Amino acid sequence: MADSSQPFDLITIGRIGVDLYPLQSGVPLSDVQKFGKFLGGSAANVSVAAARLGRSAAVITRTGDDPFGAYLHTALKEFGVDDRWVTPVAAYPTPVTFCEIFPPDDFPLYFYRRPKAPDLEIHTAELDYFAIRAARIFWITGTGLSEEPSRSATLAALKARDRAGTTVFDLDWRPMFWGDPEEARPYYAEALRHATVAVGNLDECEIATGVREPRACAEALLAAGVELAVVKQGPKGVLAVHRDGTSAEVPPVPVEVVNGLGAGDAFGGSLCHGLLAGWELERIMRYANAAGALVASRLACSSAMPTPAEVEGLLNGVPS
Repeated sequence: MADSSQPFDLITIGRIGVDLYPLQSGVPLSDVQKFGKFLGGSAANVSVAAARLGRSAAVITRTGDDPFGAYLHTALKEFGVDDRWVTPVAAYPTPVTFCEIFPPDDFPLYFYRRPKAPDLEIHTAELDYFAIRAARIFWITGTGLSEEPSRSATLAALKARDRAGTTVFDLDWRPMFWGDPEEARPYYAEALRHATVAVGNLDECEIATGVREPRACAEALLAAGVELAVVKQGPKGVLAVHRDGTSAEVPPVPVEVVNGLGAGDAFGGSLCHGLLAGWELERIMRYANAAGALVASRLACSSAMPTPAEVEGLLNGVPS
């Protein structure tokens, strides 16, 4: 963790909650009898992934003022993530998320975030703009743009940061959090103007850019303002294109998939790690792919985030 005089390597802002994942694979949720409880939410998971790789990380978010909220504070601390900007909201319960596990590629999610999730109650006046601007990487998500006051707070943080350091926009399209795609596009466009890196799968890139072909997505994201576009293509791997003309397209790392949820967050934390280390683009993508593959081969998200030794081991053919 960073002390008060040292900027964080990474600050994320956005979703947090409790993941209740079945301990039975291939069983419909209606028939599951046993669940595991884990810290979840994309912004929280990315910060955990970076902390596992030795980076100082913090998350800006809110929980309910309830036992699940207390659990999330404990979990963040155990993972080495600073929780100073995680505050309670008395009016709303801490969200929970259930999933079903049908490997290799069917993992339905069920979000319980009504009447409103506390992480959408982040207010502009509460933000530590000095810390946000000082962080080496600042990470936002599309979900944070879906409702007020979180939307205004996220955009205010972006403007205050003013493209200092690296600012990553995780496109993070969750249709259940929006009325329709047309509602989202203006806010995505505004966020892209302030970001230096955009990361998303083909569905998310299509929401942000209106195109779907991977190379066209990357070019459209660059045209929207970022310096680096990262387009995740599932079984076809990942494409990264930088404004300076360099690019990398790498295949996925083959593993036996247990639960694909959380792999993208592991990818994100590893992307931050590689960017902070100053690695060349292809090395970053291969490392991030390997981290994502490791999480896909495990049940949980946050507690499954790999260590450097585990990522290097997979890349070198050593079983984790």
